Order: sequence, then C-alpha cells, then structure tokens
Amino acid sequence: MNIEDYRVKEGQPVQLSDWGTDDSGGFEKEAGSAQTEDLAEELAEWQERLYAENKQALLIVLQARDAAGKDGAVKKVIGAFNPNGIQITNFKVPTEEELAHDFLWRVHKQAPRHGLIGVFNRSHYEDVLVTRVYGMIDQGTAQQRLKHIRHFEELLSGSGTRILKFYLHISQQEQKERLQARLDEPGKNWKFNPGDLKDRAQWDKFTNAYEAALTTSTREAPWYVIPADRKWFRDLLMSQIILATLKDMNPQYPDITFDPKSIVID
Repeated sequence: MNIEDYRVKEGQPVQLSDWGTDDSGGFEKEAGSAQTEDLAEELAEWQERLYAENKQALLIVLQARDAAGKDGAVKKVIGAFNPNGIQITNFKVPTEEELAHDFLWRVHKQAPRHGLIGVFNRSHYEDVLVTRVYGMIDQGTAQQRLKHIRHFEELLSGSGTRILKFYLHISQQEQKERLQARLDEPGKNWKFNPGDLKDRAQWDKFTNAYEAALTTSTREAPWYVIPADRKWFRDLLMSQIILATLKDMNPQYPDITFDPKSIVID
C-alpha cells in the first residue's frame, strides 16, 4: 500500500468519485487491525521525541460528513499518544464574540504550540462547507476564504507546524446504516442528531463544497482522502500517514548539560 495514492495532488481539480470509500489497501481486517496496534507503540515513541524537542508541532485536521468516524479515529489513532502532548479542539457553531472577528480568529489561537500534536475535530474548513451549502456565503466569498486558509496554513508551516488534513470519505449507503444504528441501538441514541438528516439531503452540494476545499492541498499542508467505510482501514491508513510524517519531521531529543554516568543516586 502506497500512502501517496491517497494524497490530493497540489494544483489539480478534485473529484471525490476518483477515490473509493471501501478500500482495504489489500489487507484483511484481522491483519490490518493488528498492524494498527503495532503502529501505536511507534507513534507514541515519536510523539515523545516531538514533545522533548519542543521545536516543532503537528496539526491534524479532521473533516468528514456525519457518521464518517471522526470521533472513532480520535479514539483509535490519536489514542496512541500521551494525553499530555495532545491538544484536541472541536469547532462548533461560532459564538457571538467569534462572529465579531474574522473567521480564522478563533482557529489561530487553537493552533498547537511547539512540542504538541494538535487535532482539529472539524476546523476552519467548516467556514467554506456548511456556510457555502446553506447559502450563508456566496461563491466569491468562499473562494476568498479558501485563499485566506492557504495563507494561514503557510503561516503555520513557516512557523514550525506541520499540517496533515484528513477527509474521511464515506458512502451514502454506509452513512445510512450508521445513522440507522444510532436509532436502533439505545446506547447510541444520544449520538443521533436530527440535523444530520438535513445535511444528508444536501449530499451533492456538500460533495461540491468538499471538492473545492480539497484543492487547498499543498506540499506543506496536504489533504488525504481516507476511505472510511471500513473503520479498521481508516485507522490503519491514518496511523501510517501520521507516523511517516513524524519520521520526516525527525524530532531529536535535546542535548543535555550533564554526564549521566557521573551521577550516583544514593
């Protein structure tokens, strides 16, 4: 499996139909799940190096349709990390104060400091998705915001923050089954939001909005389209991409100013 096959190429138009939602990467479920467990230990080791070095940061952006598995990915993939080195932010409907500022104001202050891995569970891209689908902004404003987002991500990248953006790609049928499960299983009732059906009815409009957002993929801030119908493969692919990125960042343990061998602890 080549993780680059899931990366959105910079400067090219995007059609989500070019990516499957039920890809397995050639793995069987048992083997894929076992590899994800194996990768968790390696991810934790590289996170520790990033935290100790304290010179770089990693920002992981999660975007998806309802029920595509953002929370599940946080639990299974991000759960491999030490919570002390993780900062998770959920962006909901803007508050009155946030609306009184530019749309990136509330986002910028949540960017991870050096040493941390930040996770945006939904993100600044909501302001070119929901707002566009429901006519809160026009096409010209959406394009202007996408331009601002590119510049914002360039700023973060130039300041030592690597960015990974994941779009969890789910099919209409799989989403239907997961939403139905939230109605059928009492322990999942709390997860169901009637508003999800409103968004589902706008499937094609959301597809168009996502395709436009994915054109912001760059070398410094790439988008990856993650097949999300198979939860276990979603977790495996994300783990591989995050690990490859941390290794490429190559954080180093800081130099010490003493000789450990010369110290005797009584």
